[in-house]
Amino acid sequence: MLEMKVPSPGESITEVEIAQWLVEDGDWVEKDQAIAEVDSDKATLELPAEASGIITFKAEEGDAVAVGAVVCLIDTDAAKPEGAGSSADPVAKSEAPKKESSPSASTYATGTPSPAAKKILDEKNIDAAVVKGTGRDGRITKEDAVKAVPSMGSLLNEGDRKSDRKKLSMLRRKVAERLVAAKNETAMLTTFNEVDMSPIFALRKEYKVAFKEKHGVGLGFMSFFTMAVVRALELFPDVNSMIDGDYQIKYEQKDISIAVSGPKGLMVPVIRNAENLSFRGVEAEVKRLAIRARDGQITVDEMTGGTFTISNGGVFGSMLSTPIINPPQSGILGMHNIVERPVAIDGKVEIRPIMFVALSYDHRVIDGRESVGFLVAVKEALEDPIALLMDNDVKKALEM
Repeated sequence: MLEMKVPSPGESITEVEIAQWLVEDGDWVEKDQAIAEVDSDKATLELPAEASGIITFKAEEGDAVAVGAVVCLIDTDAAKPEGAGSSADPVAKSEAPKKESSPSASTYATGTPSPAAKKILDEKNIDAAVVKGTGRDGRITKEDAVKAVPSMGSLLNEGDRKSDRKKLSMLRRKVAERLVAAKNETAMLTTFNEVDMSPIFALRKEYKVAFKEKHGVGLGFMSFFTMAVVRALELFPDVNSMIDGDYQIKYEQKDISIAVSGPKGLMVPVIRNAENLSFRGVEAEVKRLAIRARDGQITVDEMTGGTFTISNGGVFGSMLSTPIINPPQSGILGMHNIVERPVAIDGKVEIRPIMFVALSYDHRVIDGRESVGFLVAVKEALEDPIALLMDNDVKKALEM
């Protein structure tokens, strides 16, 4: 009998949460088959079977399990059932006869409270039918009952109004905790500006096809913004710093975190040493990290150690926002949607593609001069990219 223990997803992580079992209790599993998804406070990872055999669960979905604790047993001496599928043969499993539910599973059908939970719900006069259970097979746990709050539609005999109660993943809870900490523990301010995107539009129109054909990646906005941020961090190094107790730590490297949306929520993978990358290098790295985040393959190491963050709310249609600092960093740049707006150019009104940009910063280490100067430097670079980001040689900068 093999005891499978929770491996360490990374340094400083002491527990994980069973987000989802990918097999059923009592199934035959193959070695290296993904049997569960586990959430840490930084990422969701798949747990592969360490051997082939019959699996017995030792933890339920939603359980917090310490690193090194046993989560399941695998009977390696058991004979493989006839017709049992494998990770390499998913069709076999889907066509295999389904097992009858065990008595323990049927006892806790969806919405059924445990005895302890039922007692608490009865005392609160809350109907179990409107409480969403987070235990296995929808079982209402004691914790669910304790957290249940009487509300319109949830009291006994008070109608049939429905609500859905779902426990946040460990990753989502950690994100929430960090966001609240950033608001409460930093002196966060936000400064705004606007950028005329016409020069970048013109460059992309002229070179994006050839760039894609040669390098296999698109010439997007992120490379221009990353290069502009790297330049601005060189000019205003306080923005590329962090507070550590009574000390300020300034970084020479520009490790740029980019906020991307993944299946488990917001993730911030890091572009390492962005100061050493070309336009092609930035675009390739952005594409690689975005794909890994989308596919749930991003690792803890890929999301730690950034010194500054860029967040693009514009892809969702945001016109303006005050982005929240990604602690322990001291600054975050918010990009937004691009809208044609009337602007005054040399005394005349013209229609230009305008993006509002925002810099949220920790006022404990970054003063107004640095914050405003940083954002102006970003604006200047984006409005004159050929001179300030490409050294007046577009083809060389784009490696054409």
